[in-house]
Amino acid sequence: MDVYWQYVRRGQNLMLSTENGQERIGGFRETKRGIDAYATTFGYEPGRSEKGFSSVEDAKAFVESFRPWELYGAHEVMVEPEVRQESGSA
Repeated sequence: MDVYWQYVRRGQNLMLSTENGQERIGGFRETKRGIDAYATTFGYEPGRSEKGFSSVEDAKAFVESFRPWELYGAHEVMVEPEVRQESGSA
């Protein structure tokens, strides 16, 4: 299993890659008012989404703090330090 950030239009997605495919487990988007970030959950947890971050680093730290990959049983994984390019399926 791999956990990595991937460039997308206006931001980045936090991705989980397994033998069964890829799953978006969080991300951030740059807006006119700042940066909006969210971490995936299986229920309703409004605290896992926040608006108005002033930096990409703060938004990423917010998302990673929830360790959303653990929802998929990936407990011993680290987020790759390099951001990957967007896949060609856009």
